[in-house]
Amino acid sequence: MSEPSSSLIQVEGVTSLYRRFRPGRFGELRGQDHVVRALQGAVNNDRVSHAYLFSGPRGTGKTTTARVLAKALNCENPVEGDACGVCASCVAIAKGTSLDVVELDAASNNGVDDIREITAGAWHNTPGRWKIYIFDEVHQLSKAASAALLKTLEEPPPHVVFVLATTDPHKVLPTIRSRTQHLEFRLFAGDTLGSLLREVDHAAGLRADDATIEAAVRLGRGSARDALSALDQLLATGALDETQPSFDSLLGALVASDAVEALRALATLAHEGWEPEQLTESLVAEVRQIFLLQVAPEVADAVDNDRERLSSWGQQLGLARSVRVLETLGRALRDMKSASEKLVTLEVALVRLVRPDLDTTYEALDERLSKLERGVRQVPAPAPAAPPPPRRPIGASATDAAPSRGREASAPIPPAPRDEDALPPSAPAPEPARVTPPVEASALNFDDVRERFIANVIPRTSRSAQLLLRTARVDGLSGTTLTIAVPSEESRQNTEMIAQGLRSAMEHEFKTPMQLTWIVDPSLMGASISDVSRAPSPSEPAFDDEGDDDGPVVVVDSAAAHLITEMFPGAEEIS
Repeated sequence: MSEPSSSLIQVEGVTSLYRRFRPGRFGELRGQDHVVRALQGAVNNDRVSHAYLFSGPRGTGKTTTARVLAKALNCENPVEGDACGVCASCVAIAKGTSLDVVELDAASNNGVDDIREITAGAWHNTPGRWKIYIFDEVHQLSKAASAALLKTLEEPPPHVVFVLATTDPHKVLPTIRSRTQHLEFRLFAGDTLGSLLREVDHAAGLRADDATIEAAVRLGRGSARDALSALDQLLATGALDETQPSFDSLLGALVASDAVEALRALATLAHEGWEPEQLTESLVAEVRQIFLLQVAPEVADAVDNDRERLSSWGQQLGLARSVRVLETLGRALRDMKSASEKLVTLEVALVRLVRPDLDTTYEALDERLSKLERGVRQVPAPAPAAPPPPRRPIGASATDAAPSRGREASAPIPPAPRDEDALPPSAPAPEPARVTPPVEASALNFDDVRERFIANVIPRTSRSAQLLLRTARVDGLSGTTLTIAVPSEESRQNTEMIAQGLRSAMEHEFKTPMQLTWIVDPSLMGASISDVSRAPSPSEPAFDDEGDDDGPVVVVDSAAAHLITEMFPGAEEIS
């Protein structure tokens, strides 16, 4: 886009800002400096290519730059490769009356006959030095039309320059792309758009406030034309809230995991006239800003109050859930393309977001597990269960089961006779569980910790952990951090699978949170339990096989090996 200047083209009778303030020279283009340098240098050095391919998002100046190039090529008084903007040729091109410039909308004129008519006229002479053909949305040409254009691009007339503009360069035939100079246009930065809108506001005497300009920049999403159109709309309506839906109620429902409130908020937006696909795109854009403010705040386009509001939502949603919202809504947008009821697709997506149990994706499963973990941490320890009532002998009445109030407590109750063959012998009463008092970190003793680790901690772990720890050694204790040596780097990596359960068993035994540090000691490789026990070390061995009735020890150095050992005990690998 351009800086307001005397050479700007102002279309009579048209109030659209993006048409009133269209750039007319290379010096007025902004935000595409790499394109300007390439084209202005080519004109100034007389090294113009016969065909250019301009690609990029909508509203980034592709067609406008093609017209500026046409002006520079046919200008009567060029200055360093740029058009003067005031000669007869420049004025005619600006008004659209020049015979040297032919524009074709390939979206509506995409047949082979249209292209043949254009290419046939390319050989005719024109008043100017160059004849420029501008094909807009060239990717929409049919295959036959593209083939007809390709023939002319291979052997073009010497005075003709083709400019092909498209938003989807990958849809253009590779044979056409290979015969052009490809220049890619980029979206405008937020500060570039803000500067442009303020200068246009000053030149047109609009007197828009900063909030209106910032809203137009946000709605433009990097497109200069969209930003100017949004500024037009904001000034015409005089209200910022009417230009985009408000998602605060919907975001609140997502944070609270309230499906009813989420559907109610969506129904309110739908009744206000917002189309489901447009709603989804706007919601994705808002959640994207929430995501960026959490990961890379300097990349986010939100400003001032809007930035604070979205940052607050980001703190409530969290990064993982923000990513899941973006992915779920993205799939919903894709499904809407072929859905007969687009609103139903969006409703189902929202319910899946607030009800992870209805979603089968890994992200939803992770969210459910995280919620369960938070619930486990918050649940208080259960109260000790009351001792069961004494069993009533068979044949005794319910009233005789309990002693009467008047009976002395010291009077023994004679046991009722029972049939030894009818009832199994009662099991011996279990010994009372030993309660280990909490241990202070300073009171932990290495020898005591090592012995209790072997005797009490390891039996509480899983079979996989026990197999993996068979060839390990307790190497040291520093505060509440226990160092354990394993024989190989592969074994150390496999410890990640057992670390959580091992820490839980240690905390249960020592009544204090314990940390683990794993180191690699190759000397333990291939050693049996007895070898490890006798290995010379500053500390005593961590494990022994006393009292192990499970048979010979199996040394396992990988997850795959210990799984095979569990499935096929006693099996021997033959290589």
